[in-house]
Amino acid sequence: MAQPQLPPAAMARLDQARQTGTWTSSLSVGEFAGLRSLGFEPVGQVMGSTVHNLGWWYGARVDCGYRSGLFGSGAAVTVTSGVRGAWSGYGTYVDTLYRARHTAMSRMAAECAALGGDGVVAVELTIAPFQGAAHHLEFQAVGTAVRAAGPVRPGRVFLSHLSGQDFAKLIQAGWVPVDLVMGASVGVRHDDWRTGWSTGTFAPAQEVVGWTELVSVTRHEARAHFLSDTARTGADGVVVSGIDLRVRERECSYNDKQHDHVVETTIIGTAVAEFRTTHRTPSSLTIMRL
Repeated sequence: MAQPQLPPAAMARLDQARQTGTWTSSLSVGEFAGLRSLGFEPVGQVMGSTVHNLGWWYGARVDCGYRSGLFGSGAAVTVTSGVRGAWSGYGTYVDTLYRARHTAMSRMAAECAALGGDGVVAVELTIAPFQGAAHHLEFQAVGTAVRAAGPVRPGRVFLSHLSGQDFAKLIQAGWVPVDLVMGASVGVRHDDWRTGWSTGTFAPAQEVVGWTELVSVTRHEARAHFLSDTARTGADGVVVSGIDLRVRERECSYNDKQHDHVVETTIIGTAVAEFRTTHRTPSSLTIMRL
């Protein structure tokens, strides 16, 4: 990813770290030992952040897909970036998720490059309300920059959510991290009469088909974006960090006595590539938590 110019405060902090020659990290003793065993040294803790306003869409009423009548349609509708029209509000939200996270990660990568690092391990991505406002969010990326002791340098700064120990195991197995990748999608479904019958007080134990469809379709769309983002890196595969699924209920825009369900799915992982070489010396690495 492109590395932006760092703000003055970040440059001052990095200059101070270079002058003192003292590095900081969030690595445990076991992670530090694992990195050192394979010739990597930490060069400093790096971070990137950005605060975004979610914009006009946040409180907006968008078409829930409901159609009047007893047998109104309640089919699952998935909203992703690139979808326009009545659903452009959620498309803007998904675009914001991508843009904000990539901005935070690119600033973190720029700090790594400024310290002379080759990549960042144990990256943590967080989203938190800013000043207590739900529609103002801070996106932050924090990790430990590392540098290989040998003369071979990667073509660009790599980013990985893998812990120091898992990173060491990955390198030992002949693989290298490439970049953090992400997929996100938002889905909306109206709770029609079928849903009400399936979830009512006297309903038997059974599958709620509409909700199953909503979750499945939204996850499928998020995974498609995730694989597309992985393909962008040119990697051979991806190690998934986690799949986050958040569900909320809202009033239907057609009838405030009825409801829709909104599902947001986010997938984050580390794209990896095989380190191809003509000779590999077998070795063993045992790491225990102290």
